[in-house]
Amino acid sequence: MNNVENGDLRVLVTIIRKGSFTGAAEELGMSAAYVSKRIGMLEEALGVRLFERTTRRIVITDEGEQVYARALRILEQVDEMLDDLSERRGEPAGMLRICSSFGFGRNAVAPVIARLAASHPKLQIRFEVFDRLVDTVAEGFDLDVRIGDAIPPQLVARKLMDNHRILCAAPGYLARAGTPKTLADLAGHQCLAIKERDHPFGTWRLRGRNGEETVRVAGALSTNHGEIALRWAVEGAGIVLRSQWDARRYLEEGALVQVLPEYTQPANVWAVYPQRLAGSGRVRVCVDFLRRYLAQP
Repeated sequence: MNNVENGDLRVLVTIIRKGSFTGAAEELGMSAAYVSKRIGMLEEALGVRLFERTTRRIVITDEGEQVYARALRILEQVDEMLDDLSERRGEPAGMLRICSSFGFGRNAVAPVIARLAASHPKLQIRFEVFDRLVDTVAEGFDLDVRIGDAIPPQLVARKLMDNHRILCAAPGYLARAGTPKTLADLAGHQCLAIKERDHPFGTWRLRGRNGEETVRVAGALSTNHGEIALRWAVEGAGIVLRSQWDARRYLEEGALVQVLPEYTQPANVWAVYPQRLAGSGRVRVCVDFLRRYLAQP
């Protein structure tokens, strides 16, 4: 690939990962016209057509697939070289793409990332939050900060902090509806279901004295955002299953009360990343930093 710039290969890889020129332009901070221009220059340098363009979508050609596979290997080697050099200098450098969930990402991870960037000014960090489980490898993320212990075996995982989910409700709601004494009692309560990332909707798997038990729950309100459900619970709308880290301040203030305290749901916090980054100095520094700060109350 003589006379081909690494920057153009990154543009190609980003287009394929995002599925469009527009999506790639947004991520790269370029105009769609400039992205198209860079691909045109790459096609001219290689002497092949990389995409078939229509008014509705783009389709990668056979030659484009071959170039894409080679480009991934080349860029990985470049990233490894830069990582090694920065580690020798004792200062991590380069781009880190990090993702997490809406609530935990905004409230807990984002402030730590700001500190990380201030401590290591040669790092460039792109942080995104989602309400779904992210395919770390396919979507090009270096690190996913996720809650939950179900980690695919093909990914590397390091625990950042212990955590579990608890059942809680406002004192006013419990005064009106009564306090559940058993899991079966939840069927008669307004339960605030959350469809968030990989959580099963309307099903709560809880661990108690008899091991894991599953209970189906329902209620008038449901959402795909945990913070909304927690706010509803504080306002007396029902019972919510929420992470201890998120509910703690409301419990301390008395705005929420834990119910059925003998039941919890394991929900530890993990740093998850692809096997190819197992030796990355940038990732290691980031994980150690997150671990140090997230472990603090």
